[in-house]
Amino acid sequence: MTAIRICFVGDSVTLGTGDITAQGWPGRLTAIEGMINEHDIACYNLGIRANTSTQIRTRWVGECEQRLPDHVDGRYIFMFGLNDMALENTGAIRISTEESIDNARAIMTQAKAQKPTLWLGPTPVRRDGPIISPGKSVTYTFDAGRTKALSGEYAKVAAELEIPYFDMHTVFDGTTGWVQTLDEGDGVHPTGAGYQLIANALTSWAPWRSWLDV
Repeated sequence: MTAIRICFVGDSVTLGTGDITAQGWPGRLTAIEGMINEHDIACYNLGIRANTSTQIRTRWVGECEQRLPDHVDGRYIFMFGLNDMALENTGAIRISTEESIDNARAIMTQAKAQKPTLWLGPTPVRRDGPIISPGKSVTYTFDAGRTKALSGEYAKVAAELEIPYFDMHTVFDGTTGWVQTLDEGDGVHPTGAGYQLIANALTSWAPWRSWLDV
């Protein structure tokens, strides 16, 4: 049995928006490893809805330090970028590709220097440009092409930094199960079934298994 603490840092897809069980993929992944493989994983879900990479860059260190003191076996898993590529109701992109890549490089460089780190790319969105309205007079329009392109750029940074990268687009984009869960959700966030797809895929990902099967 492996006993570790993990900070899952990201946006609404990390948080589990759309999952009526409120587990998201981090909770479901942790449950699989606990119930089936008897690993003891403390799951700290640090997802915040609508967060961009810029917002995550400013907050993640302080939040993780409180949960992973030096005397524990702590790890990081990051997922972000989805909100960067959304358009605000002004028509402006929230974070430019260049700034998003700069944020990603800074976050992941610092994370790797501190603790074992894994990086998950942004998830595919529905191809019809889904719109999310999180509050009065605020809308975000998502774009499948921009999100996929950013994921590809992130993969290059991950290779440069030698950080394991799970490309969600390579695994899920256009697949029947993922398309169905987006259709059943809001086009951006999957349902619980979609989060389970992510958790199931991660259980067999070699970099994840290397943390546990020792």
